[in-house]
Formats: sequence, structure tokens, C-alpha cells
Amino acid sequence: MFKVGADLVSARAYRILGKPYGASPPTHFPQGEPSPMITRFDRVIVDLPTPKNPNPNAASLVQELLGGKFGEMSTLMNYTFQSMNFRGKDQAQAKPFYDLISTIAQEEHGHIEAVTFTINLLLSGASVRGTDPTTSPLSVAEQSRNSHHFIASGQTALPMDSMGRPWTGDNVFSSGNLKLDLLHNFFLECGARANKIRVYETTDDPTVRAMVGYLLVRGGVHVVAYARALEVLTGADLGKLFPIPDISNKQFPEAKVLEDQGLHRILFRNDSPDFDRVAEVFKGKHPEDGSDLVVEDGKPQTFPTPILPAEPQLTAPGFGPIDEAMLAEIAKRLG
Repeated sequence: MFKVGADLVSARAYRILGKPYGASPPTHFPQGEPSPMITRFDRVIVDLPTPKNPNPNAASLVQELLGGKFGEMSTLMNYTFQSMNFRGKDQAQAKPFYDLISTIAQEEHGHIEAVTFTINLLLSGASVRGTDPTTSPLSVAEQSRNSHHFIASGQTALPMDSMGRPWTGDNVFSSGNLKLDLLHNFFLECGARANKIRVYETTDDPTVRAMVGYLLVRGGVHVVAYARALEVLTGADLGKLFPIPDISNKQFPEAKVLEDQGLHRILFRNDSPDFDRVAEVFKGKHPEDGSDLVVEDGKPQTFPTPILPAEPQLTAPGFGPIDEAMLAEIAKRLG
């Protein structure tokens, strides 16, 4: 990877800028020219409280919201591929729909981070910390619904659902037909909302509920956005369908406090110099409370990412005292 200022740019990305593979990279991009890569910040969109106790079974439930069919990996990858595959965005009537799908896609990455950090917080301290393997420090895995968290990772999230099935690209739908893709996205967001509600109803863990409350609100924005897009495209009235399922976000305290701040009616453009016609689709009144839908150029509020403590029984991350006996054994074998 080439290092460009504080950014890392691949050789392929540098060639996209019109430079040969072996050329020396610039120290910065020209003024006003965006970097041809995803810019990531060490921040998370939800202020996640620390769990009172580890809860590996709650972590397995939350995995459904990450790697399930209606999880955040599916929303991210569906909208990312649909936006990259979008044909005819140079046509005036098509550009606002391209901008909408692209704008929502960029927010979904932050949702993946929020769900992943929730899982990781729930798993921190779930097994016995120490360096003696003879004490069976990972025995909690025998009573946990998802043993992958202890065997295939450092007690951290994996791209799978609540039953341990890996996320698959089969969950991506990108037909090329705008009406069909928008209808799919509306359904996908409604299915995601149903799963979030059921996870909320399954556990009273405050970390899970803080995350789910936030995503109910922001996912609700995306439900409204795709409904509005279908209405603009076809003239259909989808407002009568809301809410799906038939329960208001205001019944969830963690979501209500955010809706009271108006977060349910704002679509953020994330300060992008592109996708500037999204307001031609995301407009009008919110179908549930009649408030005005708004497109903002900025970003949603963010918070520091949680610090995950070391789990020495898993050698995660693996820093620590040198095992002198092991080194002596290796030296003996090498002669």
C-alpha cells in the first residue's frame, strides 16, 4: 500500500488517478479532489454503555443483526453493489435515485461497526482470564450458543448469523431494474426492522438495547427513503403501509429519545461532494408523524470506539512475557 499523508492508497487506486504503477505517490491529493477510497475514523455512531456482565448468549443473538439475511452486512453489500452497478446515472431522471442508494450505502458501514462493537463488548470477560490452559479457561463455550466466538475468534464478532451460518453473497440482490431493486430494498429494511425488534424483546441488556434503539431510528429513515423513492418513481402511495411491523419506534425508550431529537427524519450526506440530488427523492412528510424530511450535508454524531481488553487465555492479542521454556525447547530442536 502507498501511504499518502494520513491515508493509504492501493497501487490500483493510484493508477486510477492516471499515474503509472511504479510512479512515486504524491504527498497529498489536489485541493478539492476526493480520495479514491473509504475514509474511516476511529469513532462509532452509538454511545454504547459497558455491559454490567459478559453475556455470550446475547452476543449470539446480536450476530443475526450483523451477518443474518436481514443484517447490516446485507444492507451494506446490497446498496454498495446496486450503486456500483447502476446503469444510466448520467440520465437526469435517474441521478437522484443513484444518489439515494449511494448515500444510504455509506451509512451502513457505520451500522456494521455499531453491531460488531456491541457483540465484542458482550463477549469481553466471558471466559476466565489467565495463561494456564489446564484450568479449562474457555469452558463457558460449552454452555454458549455460538462456540465460534471462543474457538474461531478472540471472543469477538464474526460475519455470521445467530446460528453460526456464515454471511453469503447470495444475500445480495442487484437486478439492474430500478423499480425492482428499490422494492427489494424497502422489503430488506422492513425485515431488518422486524429482526431488531425481536432481538430487543429477547434481552434487557442495556448495551444491546442502546444499539438496537439507534438502528431502529436510522433504519427507519432508510425504510422511509426507499418508500419515497418508489412513490416518486411510480406514483404509488406507500405511506399507508407504515409502520412495518405494526409497532412504533416510540414504544422503545432508546429509540424514542432519538426521535424526539428529530433523528428519524434526517438523511445525512456525510459531507460528500457528490450525491447532491438525493433531496429530489427524500422529501415531503414523514409517513408516521407528519414531520418534514430533511437532507443534511453533515455527519451524525459519533463517539469514541470502545476499548476491548486483552484476553490472555486466547492469546488475544498475544503480547506478553516470553515463554522461556518454549524458546528453550525450540532451541533444542534446532540443535
